[in-house]
Amino acid sequence: MKEENNVIFREVQRFHQWWLRLINIGTPVFIVSLFGYGMVQQLVFGKPWGDRPMSDIALLVTGICAILFGIAIFALLESTKLITEVRQDGLYIRYVPFHWSFRRIPLENVVRCESRTYRPIREYGGWGIRWARKGRAYNVTGNRGVRIDYADGRHILIGSHKADELAEAVRQRLSPG
Repeated sequence: MKEENNVIFREVQRFHQWWLRLINIGTPVFIVSLFGYGMVQQLVFGKPWGDRPMSDIALLVTGICAILFGIAIFALLESTKLITEVRQDGLYIRYVPFHWSFRRIPLENVVRCESRTYRPIREYGGWGIRWARKGRAYNVTGNRGVRIDYADGRHILIGSHKADELAEAVRQRLSPG
């Protein structure tokens, strides 16, 4: 059976916090503006840029690298998304672009699965792929998710805008039949 045919639940989430968007757009604009201005001043108009100017070659290489770095960070954050799927054979996540393929979240030895409100910064240190005492979190935005507790005391939290639906889909996979 094809993967797409056995998906019971699917959610795709992206970063959409206003402050992150501002940083993501502002940083490359700032870098391009700063180095663009400096490179035009020194390389086009021949006016040394700064109190201790770099050589023309060093400025050109540094400016191009800084601009490419800013664009790469922008592209990375724009492409980042968390895909969560509950399939017939288990729970899968993919944190694009960090995971090349889906990762199966083990459902063996689960003692509890619940949708809950949590505090991302206090409990996990923010959003992203996070590690905390005895557990991990995969989240991109918000403060709702599904926490899965294992018999050995470990847990995993998956952020979700549809936490109740995700928890119900996981519980269906846990119950026999």
